[in-house]
Amino acid sequence: MGSTSQRQNWTFLTNHARVLVAIARDPAVRLRDVAAMCGLTERTVQTIVTDLEADGYLRRVRDGRRNRYEISTGAVFRHPAEAGVQVAGLLALLTGAAADPDAPALVADLDDEEDTPDEGDTPEDHGPATPSTPGRVSPVA
Repeated sequence: MGSTSQRQNWTFLTNHARVLVAIARDPAVRLRDVAAMCGLTERTVQTIVTDLEADGYLRRVRDGRRNRYEISTGAVFRHPAEAGVQVAGLLALLTGAAADPDAPALVADLDDEEDTPDEGDTPEDHGPATPSTPGRVSPVA
């Protein structure tokens, strides 16, 4: 098991998420400033922006001598655990912007028709009722 200081160094967001949030807050931001905000090198930020652009999360647009960035509104998370969930919801949460009301919820309805009680069913037919699934995050209203 690692030392306490090693265990306290983890964070919820990846560097890619931090860079995308910084750009979402200010689409005209300089990558030098993004690097300073995120505690990364400029080269690392350039590589991350290239990754994000290649995978369709953002687009660079020349604005005179500077770049301006456009976030792809329909981009979804890459990991299968969040499949189909749009990144725009996370960006809205972290930037304070309004989220797209048509975006899919963070947690899908886990019920399917087979688990819906039918007329004449007893509670034993469907197992114990639980108020929520432990470890799951409810969508933010």
